[in-house]
Amino acid sequence: MHYYRYSNAEVSCWYKYLLFSYNIVFWNHCCGAQGPDDWDFNIYFNCSSESKSREKCGVPFSCCIPDPAQKVVNTQCGYDVRKKSKSEWENQIFVKGCILALEAWLPRNIYIVAGVFIAISLLQIFGIFLARTLISDIEAVKAGNAF
Repeated sequence: MHYYRYSNAEVSCWYKYLLFSYNIVFWNHCCGAQGPDDWDFNIYFNCSSESKSREKCGVPFSCCIPDPAQKVVNTQCGYDVRKKSKSEWENQIFVKGCILALEAWLPRNIYIVAGVFIAISLLQIFGIFLARTLISDIEAVKAGNAF
């Protein structure tokens, strides 16, 4: 989480939304690796006095408990959440860490995960086969043989 942002704005934006989408799609109902306090390792979300970020003592919006009445995602819902007492956190953000959520999610979906890995592996093997076929055809043409 320390490398949450990069100097290149395009990479930073892409990386941020990639992390958020993984959190929302796969390990929803979680925040941080072990919990919301993990965001102290990020220079923008830590609660130190040196931090001048508006996101200081907050969490990303993917950690927020969604309001079913709102159709638009409130991207500022995590601001200043960690300044409050930990008992108040449960009303606004998810307090379970994403590693624990992943450990609970993976056994329930092991067949889906295995199927995706097998499908990707087969596609990779097929691509290697096509590349080797192309290489052998090119070598045959170079040697002057018809194929």
